[in-house]
Amino acid sequence: MPYKPNPKLAGSGMLTCIPQADLCPMRCPDCFFQSGRSYLEPLSQNLPNVPPLAQVLRRPTPVRVNDGHDSSFSWREVQQTCRSFPMKFYNTSCPGGLDKYDAPFVLTVNPGPHTNHEPWLLRDIPSNLMFVRVRTSTWNIADIVDVVVKHYTDREIPVVLTFLAYYTGKIPEHHQGNYIERKRTLNTYQAITTAAWRRVMALYEDNPWAHSCGKIEGEKGSTLCRHCGNCLREYFATLERMETG
Repeated sequence: MPYKPNPKLAGSGMLTCIPQADLCPMRCPDCFFQSGRSYLEPLSQNLPNVPPLAQVLRRPTPVRVNDGHDSSFSWREVQQTCRSFPMKFYNTSCPGGLDKYDAPFVLTVNPGPHTNHEPWLLRDIPSNLMFVRVRTSTWNIADIVDVVVKHYTDREIPVVLTFLAYYTGKIPEHHQGNYIERKRTLNTYQAITTAAWRRVMALYEDNPWAHSCGKIEGEKGSTLCRHCGNCLREYFATLERMETG
């Protein structure tokens, strides 16, 4: 089946890859990928979604493995699919078995039911951990985001705040003023306002290891990867760290 690039990555210098043909078993609420709003719909006809090797080699670029699945599932298939990619990084939300990754990887520390409690706080940090991703709302700052930022940035591990948007999920009444209906890449959601995003990021403005997914979030910003650069910066920083030990 023909490869379909993720429109969010346009102009970013990265390609995307989903080696699996099934749905991610994490089933995170409001996940765009498996709730009928993905750029790969219908999924049954467009998965797996793997860039041709010739395209990957024509302009060496990092391949982002699993923007709509989890690299910890069907690992043999994932590894086999990506073995010829000279530059790649994996995405997972599973804290176990991280030593299997043969390239940099990103760990989401509060997936699904952990969104608002009990994030993964690794004690032993693999050298190929690019950064941790924390799913962020305006009501999980104190209990989740602050804890994650302190734990990892104290160890000089970057933390990227990914601000959640809601298609069906309910926003608590006293936080509704922090969200506005707006389009993000392809779909319309209740998503954070620029003013609320700035208030959250101001909490970490003196921390060089804390970043937002997206240069500016909200109605005044953009969710496109080309305006961000976190993944490219941390990918190459991780390669350097892996080489020097």
